[in-house]
Amino acid sequence: MESFPRKQEPNQTMYYAIICEDVENSLSLRKQARPAHVKRIEGLVEQGRLLVAGPHPAIEANDPGDAGFTGSLVIAEFDSLEAATVWADADPYVEAGVFAKVTVKPFKLVMP
Repeated sequence: MESFPRKQEPNQTMYYAIICEDVENSLSLRKQARPAHVKRIEGLVEQGRLLVAGPHPAIEANDPGDAGFTGSLVIAEFDSLEAATVWADADPYVEAGVFAKVTVKPFKLVMP
């Protein structure tokens, strides 16, 4: 299993979970905004702040095809809940109308 870079003191790191729920039939909206969305996520990777990110397939498959996705999850390090919320609100998927709901809350990494 590939491991992502983490700070020396993981107990001092504060992560936030950004839990997004898509509008119905969001696939075409996702496709249009995906390059800009991925570029923002890659910025978190480059800064060593991303724990995990990915979409929720609408069906039990890695590539759901036309079934699309029902939402996304990003867990990353931010300075505060406010900073995480501001970052989430500026996501290209938000601007494109992909998400019906976005929830941001603290996340405590326990394992691995």
